[in-house]
Amino acid sequence: MSIEVVNESGVAAAENELGDLARHVLDAMRVHPLAELSVLLVDEAAMTELHEKWMDEPGPTDVLSFPMDELRPGHMSGGADEDGESDPGLLGDVVLCPAVAERQARTAGHSAADELDLLLTHGILHLLGYDHAEPEEHKEMFGLQAELLTSWQEKRAHP
Repeated sequence: MSIEVVNESGVAAAENELGDLARHVLDAMRVHPLAELSVLLVDEAAMTELHEKWMDEPGPTDVLSFPMDELRPGHMSGGADEDGESDPGLLGDVVLCPAVAERQARTAGHSAADELDLLLTHGILHLLGYDHAEPEEHKEMFGLQAELLTSWQEKRAHP
């Protein structure tokens, strides 16, 4: 699995741990082992620009997801090549804003690292087609998000 984490935010973050979490989530969701994911950490100005351009909403946000290939749970590849071999697919990009995450973490009463973990997991689920606009979707997505974060924390506690 190719996971690239780039920090352009100016805020210190554990890029290696974010990459490990992304791998954990993608493995748990049975995404093709050769799929590609990009995680970008940006400052508030860059996030504001993306948020306004793509969501038509003012100000910065915590996480944005930009899917590339249509991948769904249970069918986690980008299709098949001419030989019938599964194509790993390009998941897309998850963009995080550590400055917003830090403020949200204080309000939630946990660490900024925990908030970034939550946001990354949330962003990846969006790339995989999950949404939370409707009550049933919300229940499914946030339940899965909680399960993934719990299994990640358990894995880190007992490697």
